[in-house]
Amino acid sequence: MLVVSPKGAKRWILRLTVDGRRRDMGLGSFPEVSLDQARKDAAVARQQREQGLDPVAARRAKVATTPTFISAAAAFIRMNRRAWSNPKHGRQWCATLKTYARPVIGTKPVDKIGTEDILKVLQPIWVGKTETAKRVQGRLENILDFATARKWRAGENPARWRGHLDTLLPAPRKVTKPVHHPAMPYGEVPAFLAELRGNPSTSSKALQWLILTATRTNEVLGATWSEIDQTGRVWVIPGERMKAGRAHRVPLTDACLKILQSLPRVVGNPYLFPGRVRGRPLSGMALLQLMRGMGYGVAGERGDYVPHGFRSSFRDWAGEVSSASRDVCEMALAHTVANQVEAAYRRGDLFAKRTAMMEQWSSWCGSHGHRGAVVPFPGAAAGAGWQS
Repeated sequence: MLVVSPKGAKRWILRLTVDGRRRDMGLGSFPEVSLDQARKDAAVARQQREQGLDPVAARRAKVATTPTFISAAAAFIRMNRRAWSNPKHGRQWCATLKTYARPVIGTKPVDKIGTEDILKVLQPIWVGKTETAKRVQGRLENILDFATARKWRAGENPARWRGHLDTLLPAPRKVTKPVHHPAMPYGEVPAFLAELRGNPSTSSKALQWLILTATRTNEVLGATWSEIDQTGRVWVIPGERMKAGRAHRVPLTDACLKILQSLPRVVGNPYLFPGRVRGRPLSGMALLQLMRGMGYGVAGERGDYVPHGFRSSFRDWAGEVSSASRDVCEMALAHTVANQVEAAYRRGDLFAKRTAMMEQWSSWCGSHGHRGAVVPFPGAAAGAGWQS
């Protein structure tokens, strides 16, 4: 039966007799539990009664063995944290779940979590914090899939995006436009580098290294001496420190080797760019603070450019000035191949061609921004492949 309270709340009730006693068993609230689901649950309860069981006691026993969402999440994180690329990833998981999911569904048994519960978590942040909301959605989906595999719940995953939540929530790309890091025009990079070379600090040298290698801030700050082969002129970044999860070889130019020779070797610190804390690299904010001090960044009088934007500066230069192919440019940035068929057949990393391109980039960056500087491109026919 459907019982309606004086205040209008509706809930399903199954009345049955167990061991000569009448029992009223709740089957859930309406409309969260549909009529069809209530009938199915009632049929299960009647079957248990026919087997001599107390359906109410059986349900209580099941609830006692079914973990809450937060317990299931903790079990999932313990199981998977070693497979994640870095400790920061695990901390991000815990922080987002603690902030957005725990207040809403933290104490709810995983087998009782439905679509409405997921929407209560996501809807308040879907527009204002779209990127965070999409990450939370993916984490909820993973945890509930894990719970299903552990037989803590059954049925479809209410946090599934494709074919489910994508019909209830607007696509992230339609809610917010992607934010690109402000990038310095490549024509201004040589003069900027010249200014940096006048600053002998470790932060300045790290930023120079970032620009000349077209790598990411975390890859630069995490670089260790063991990753450097000065004889072979190559820096090998291990897969666990790369965004794509694959090792990446970076050619080292004469300018890079010059920076290496100027770096201090601190006993007990394996990092190229050591920080103030013993055994640790520079702070993640060091390069940004350096640029802010030079007048760049948000509301900076010289431009809103940030360190990560130099990868875009390099890509613009590679496409407009260099003679390198698109594949060489993308490989230099360690971008993944979107086409899975193409990726399956690609085995090399175009290292020789990337070496030539990075030498060209280094020459450009050493030109001090003089217009008309001639940069030769190795391998070009006489009279061809020269850019000014």
